[in-house]
Formats: sequence, C-alpha cells, structure tokens
Amino acid sequence: MTRGEEARRLGRIAVGAGVAGAVGAVGAAVGAGAVVLLKRQAAHARALIGKPLGEVAPYADKVYKKSYGDPIELLLLGDSIAAGLGAEDADGTLGARLARGIAKKTHRSVRLTTAAKVGSESWMLPEQLMSLLPSYRSDVAVVIVGGNDVTHRIPVAESVKHLTETIEVLRVRGAAVVVGTCPDLGALKPVPQPLRSLGSRASRQLATAQAAAAHEAGAYVVSLAHVVGPFFITNPDEMFSLDRFHPSAVGYKRTAKAVLPSVLAALGVRDEVPFGHQAPLF
Repeated sequence: MTRGEEARRLGRIAVGAGVAGAVGAVGAAVGAGAVVLLKRQAAHARALIGKPLGEVAPYADKVYKKSYGDPIELLLLGDSIAAGLGAEDADGTLGARLARGIAKKTHRSVRLTTAAKVGSESWMLPEQLMSLLPSYRSDVAVVIVGGNDVTHRIPVAESVKHLTETIEVLRVRGAAVVVGTCPDLGALKPVPQPLRSLGSRASRQLATAQAAAAHEAGAYVVSLAHVVGPFFITNPDEMFSLDRFHPSAVGYKRTAKAVLPSVLAALGVRDEVPFGHQAPLF
C-alpha cells in the first residue's frame, strides 16, 4: 500500500473501539508519520477507556408515579445513552429521569419501556421496534443514536435512512417522536488530539444530517451537542461515568432535563421549545 493509499484509508479507520472513528477524510497529503501517530493514539484511547461498565445498562422499566394513574407510554430507542449505561442504578438512567420529569409536569404516571441496547447503531433501530409486542403503542418515543455509527464508520446517508424509517413507523403507530442527535465526540478527553478533533467533526456532521432528516420526517429534534454538550466539556469529572465515555447519573440528570422540553411539547403539554430544540414541520 502506498503512503497516499494509507493516508486515504486513515480517514476511514476507527479512532478507537467504542471511542471514536470514521472521522472523515484526512486526505492524501497526510504523511506516514501522521498515520503512525493516529494509530498509536487510537490504541492508547482503547486502553484508557476499556469496558469497566460492562455492556448491560441498569433495568429501569416500570410505571413511575403509579398513584397518578392514566399512564403515559414512554419508549426509549437507540444506543447506550438511551439505555442508560453509566448510571449506577436504575433511578439514574436517562429513561427513569425522563419518566419522573414527565410525571411531575403532567401529573400522570409514566410507563417506561426501554428497547434501546448498548452498542446499537442506527440500522438496529428496526430490530428494537420488532422486539416490542405487536400490540405495543407509545405516546412518545425518544430516540438517541449515532455515536456508534461514527465509531464503526457507517456512512451518514445510511444512518439517516434508518433513523428516518424508524420515525415514520413510530408516527404511523401514533407516537410523537423526539430525536436527540449524535453527541459531539470532541468532549471525550481520553481521546488525544488530533483524533478528538476528527471525531468531533464526524459526529457534528452526522448530527446535522440527523436533525434535517428527523425534522422533515415529523419529529422533534434536540441538539445534544448544544443543549448538554457544554456541561460535559466544562465539568467532565461530574458528567462522565467511570469509563469517561458514557454519562454518569449526574450526566443523565442533565441530559434528561435538556431533552424534557421537546418531550413535553410532543405530548402537547407546552407550546414552545427553547434554544437547541426544533419542532417538526408537521
């Protein structure tokens, strides 16, 4: 393989297993020294992060605030963030935080169903829907996916296609949909530069494409990079869990608070959404 071919291939290699990757074209001008550096950085990031949390998130599915009655059906789809990996217990997961927030604002109980799976990519969203009972219908579905698409070099167009199809299925089934776009992988401090910048660029590109497609498909859109990303950058010790990659219970609390306005708007509880949120076209 020539240096030019190796450099072009670098734009497609993973930054680290489960860390960052598919970071866009580096270009043929990158020399062999830079190729070696980035490979070493990827290996270093893998060693630093590892999998101290395992691959199973706390099980949080139940009815929250049962005494309120008339439950709202809340569905979570997507990857480890949607599943709640990094929380110390069920109460700290994103789903539990959202369920309690919805119950507080609506004075109705909330039945949480989590179909999200750790490690999922966008193409797995249909499988998550199929895992539900045929009769299941949600009032609102929250979809957060994309980080693994970036790390596993999934083309943006392919990722967006699966997301759009999932939104369409959910809406046909009567659910309002809220999409949290791909977080900015530039917040991952264990990933050294220039790898972190490349991962940031790729994740932002995917988030932009997700936002446009979800908005057009009739979903509410929440830019996680804008509404919660700054907290992870300025307070990483508090916001990240042990692996420095997934949110902690505090990180999920902040994320749930950031996503909640669009969830409430999707349920018809509030009319407007704040900065970083986008209401659907129809």
